[in-house]
Amino acid sequence: MHYEAEVEGRRRQIAIARAGDSFAITVDGRSYHVDAARIDAQTLSLVVDTVSRQSYEATVIPDPQTGQLTVTVAGVAVRVALNGQRRWGRRDERGSGAGPQRLAASMPGKVVRVLVKTGDMVHASQPLVVVEAMKMENEMRAGRDGMVSEVHAREGHSVEAGAVLLVIQ
Repeated sequence: MHYEAEVEGRRRQIAIARAGDSFAITVDGRSYHVDAARIDAQTLSLVVDTVSRQSYEATVIPDPQTGQLTVTVAGVAVRVALNGQRRWGRRDERGSGAGPQRLAASMPGKVVRVLVKTGDMVHASQPLVVVEAMKMENEMRAGRDGMVSEVHAREGHSVEAGAVLLVIQ
């Protein structure tokens, strides 16, 4: 999964991929191997890299009014905003082009609302699915006009990062 984040006013390119029981994370071209364990709803225990084995506790607190996150690692708090586009890459993943748009979960979470059904016509930026992750509701929106051809999301079900929630033709 790819993200563009603004961290304290600086844009960062972030890629996260599951690598067995851990994650391969790339930030601005620099790669890390990270083991992550949830301590509570807002706190993660992170072990970065297998050689140096640096351990961190990270707390993520969403601000529902601004949509930003306050991320605290090793006692240092920073403001983080995910770019509205959230992902970049192939044209059909961004919702442009002629192929289907596959709307995928940006992070692991729980589906709290499915706002459309198969066959519904949707418009660009229309809310489609709401996924709760880290005590924050993430509204997934259509990247373009089209018709919902597949709905894989089910209210109350957990989803992994990258799981396809629905497809727009």
